[in-house]
Amino acid sequence: MVLEVEAARRAQVERIFQSKAFRSSDVLRHLLSYLVDASLAGTADDLKEYTVAVDALGKPSSYDPRQESAVRMQVGRLRQKLAEYYRTEGVDDPIVVDLPKGGFQVVFEPRKAVFEQVVIEEPPPARGWRWREVVLAVCLVVALAAIALLATRKTPAGEPVVPWTPEIQQLWEPILSSNRPLVVCIATPLSVLIPGYGFVREFAVNDWEDVPKSKGIAALKEALHAQTVQPTFGYTGVGTASAALLLGQFLGARQKSLVVTRANLLSLPELMEENVVFLGPLTGDREIRALRVDQEILLEPDGIRNLHPRPGEPAFVPEATGTAGPNGRKGGEDSLDTYSLISRVPGLRGKGEILSLSGNQISSVMAGAQALTDPSVAKMLVGKMRKPDGTIPRYFQVVLRVRSMDGVPTEITYMFHRELTVTKPPVPPEK
Repeated sequence: MVLEVEAARRAQVERIFQSKAFRSSDVLRHLLSYLVDASLAGTADDLKEYTVAVDALGKPSSYDPRQESAVRMQVGRLRQKLAEYYRTEGVDDPIVVDLPKGGFQVVFEPRKAVFEQVVIEEPPPARGWRWREVVLAVCLVVALAAIALLATRKTPAGEPVVPWTPEIQQLWEPILSSNRPLVVCIATPLSVLIPGYGFVREFAVNDWEDVPKSKGIAALKEALHAQTVQPTFGYTGVGTASAALLLGQFLGARQKSLVVTRANLLSLPELMEENVVFLGPLTGDREIRALRVDQEILLEPDGIRNLHPRPGEPAFVPEATGTAGPNGRKGGEDSLDTYSLISRVPGLRGKGEILSLSGNQISSVMAGAQALTDPSVAKMLVGKMRKPDGTIPRYFQVVLRVRSMDGVPTEITYMFHRELTVTKPPVPPEK
């Protein structure tokens, strides 16, 4: 009898795996399979967030549940997908597979008349966090909540806030025409926490393994008599957060499956299943660096590197310094020339679409988002990249000069671009 019950439960799980809701997500299928095996074996109550992250999601051994929430995010997605399945394809299934909140135990129950939709709730910060860390975490949550709110915003007539012009369509069509989920991924570079003193950000150190090699961090640690240091990924730039808000407003009205997350929470399998928009400097995350192949233009901490300059183009575009404003004074009213790099490249193994908006200054990433959503700037951009047949390159990189004041872009102009070629044709967009 016991074997028959387990066989029926596994048959139900296999039915879920073959559904439309789960067929396109290897990550969620693997996670559900892992939790089902543990539940049927009676070991699910002993599972820890770290174990699930490493064994089920393929996270590195350096994964820190106190600083990262990949497990909570994916478990929340799994609950939503199960709810979606039982509202649609699984409405007549005799067994309900559920994952109650508060643990990793999968339960199997006879079909009920009503299956309630699961709502994700973020757990409170882990114990032991300092007040400053809590504030930073709250700020990030507020930013993500604001993005979600803006994603639903429309005009009184029911139209999206940002008009859909032919040029904007050319810039976004490969991504928004796909049935893949879309992830807006916010860069959160590595910072080093010195307990009792504060946080340190060294731009050349983007991997935790490189921290012991840093002379600057070592000297600071010695000067402060600190015994240990800890990694944290709780910061993002003001410009990156502002760009995320703008894109949330633009994409939310047009993309049903939209998720906002941090760059260090994405895994390689997820990158293969989703279209991704990266915001901020592409440094410090192995998954992001894996996308930087075959690119012609690179963002560096002090400027933009043009690997194969053409006649009249600079080999390197250094970050400019502020100039005196109309009143001749230096300071907050000065204008600043900086640069934005927009890249659209194929996803891992040619699957999906990757769009990145990067830059070194507050206004850089904001300008990239504006170029892809503002009709007048998008028209200028497409006009510069348009080929004789009227199309723009499928994959490209473009450098924009951004004049800003007080961190806000006031003028965006085109500098140069490259059409990117791939040695192996990518998988055609999914319709």
